[in-house]
Amino acid sequence: MNFFADHILTIILFSPVVAAAIVLFLPEGQEKLIKWVSFVLSLVPFGFSLALWFMFDPNAAGFQFVEQYVWYAAINSSYHVGVDGIALSMVLLTTLLTPLAILASFSIQHNIKSYMILFFLLELGMLGVFLALDLLIFFVFWEFGLVPMYFLINQWGSEKGEREIWGGIKISARNYASFKFMIYTMAGSLGLLLAIQMIGVVAGTFDIPTLFERWTSLNKSLFGLDISVVKAIAFWAFTIAFAIKVPVWPFHTWLPDAHTEAPTAGSMILAGVLLKLGAFGFLRLVLPLYPMEAQRYAPALAFLAVMAIIFGAFASFGQSDFKRLVAYSSVNHMGFVVLGIAAAAYAMGGENATIALNGAVLQMFNHGLSAAGMFFLVGVIYERTHTRDLNEYGGLFPLVPVYGGILIFTSMASLGLPGLNGFVSEFLVVRGSWPIFTLYTALAMLGLLFTGAYILKGIKQVLHGPLNEKWVGHLTEINPREIFVIAPLMVLMLWLGVWPASLLDVINRAVIALLS
Repeated sequence: MNFFADHILTIILFSPVVAAAIVLFLPEGQEKLIKWVSFVLSLVPFGFSLALWFMFDPNAAGFQFVEQYVWYAAINSSYHVGVDGIALSMVLLTTLLTPLAILASFSIQHNIKSYMILFFLLELGMLGVFLALDLLIFFVFWEFGLVPMYFLINQWGSEKGEREIWGGIKISARNYASFKFMIYTMAGSLGLLLAIQMIGVVAGTFDIPTLFERWTSLNKSLFGLDISVVKAIAFWAFTIAFAIKVPVWPFHTWLPDAHTEAPTAGSMILAGVLLKLGAFGFLRLVLPLYPMEAQRYAPALAFLAVMAIIFGAFASFGQSDFKRLVAYSSVNHMGFVVLGIAAAAYAMGGENATIALNGAVLQMFNHGLSAAGMFFLVGVIYERTHTRDLNEYGGLFPLVPVYGGILIFTSMASLGLPGLNGFVSEFLVVRGSWPIFTLYTALAMLGLLFTGAYILKGIKQVLHGPLNEKWVGHLTEINPREIFVIAPLMVLMLWLGVWPASLLDVINRAVIALLS
């Protein structure tokens, strides 16, 4: 038991690699076997994460279950992992959504083994970012997660559609989307890597807890420049990399294409977890490493967050593609996360900052549930109709009443209906941000208004209005496997809407420590 407790983070982190190795040696032609074995194996990291959840002490200060081993002694970089309440919530979200996404992938028909292996490697990359307490290890996992997602979009994305690029050259939409996703994220990562290398050289270590003290207390000039200038440049290198990943306006344009072309399960993980990596980067690195710079530039970050909230909602309302509507909604909802982070950075502690940052972290978790659910439900109807055009649906509720009820429930959670999870987190962000950024928060309400508009538009055009007769006799109800995918998400949406303290109690101590 002591061995398990002492190494639980490493076990969680690398269990997807073991799962991928097992899947690799399964017989090639046994598609059903590969799918079910992959699903069962994906439950193992989730089981370990539940054990971690119950072993975690929310009242203890600092990181827990810490493991540290020398990795690259010449540059003082180590394999250093640990969790606080913020990281724990993200680990739980990742290991929950992965098996659900794999179960949602049972309709995949070609190269199933490669598909499942890539999913496990993607899970490894995401978990590594949340658990890393070494800057270099953080960056390795940050970049590692790009590769599986690139291939998932490129090889298993939508086969329909073309995009015209320079010179009139036409390429498939999924090639365009996957390439754009990779280029955008790697462009941001270039500055991040340079800043990480600079910090490691100057501070003499890549250890994140050590850097919290050593880097922030540095006051000598560097490279012939004042230390404030160097820190400001490094701050923006970190901020742009994480802003692209969130994504914040105007760095968001890769997201709708990636979501639209990705397979259903890919969109679930992309919205549910991958976007959270950027927000987590702000929390784990930007706020503690650059407190002064974060306070100075917080109004600029809040402005970008409000633009994401407003323009994300407007763009979503203007879509006729169901999946693209949900994709732009992620820009809108993640804007509230960034607004909460910016408000906390500007206030530098106090009750309002604590409320705003608790709301931001809770919104990360809640959006992971509702966005994954929405993308899954778009995939369910797409597999039956082979169209995402909202104008092609209409009046489908009598044909698929169970699916319709589930879609309305999940949409209401995304909208922020009181009693469901989305309301609590967005309310906390607004409540905490209002005394700090009153004008920005007021402007964000315009985006909140249009959130209701685009959600209701989607429900209306899919389920209500005159019945489109061409679907009569051709549209089948959601099946038991698909209900099993969405049911846990619905339970958590209701649970966190009624009793958010069950998660906030774990998050709050880490937030207070971060702000102090």
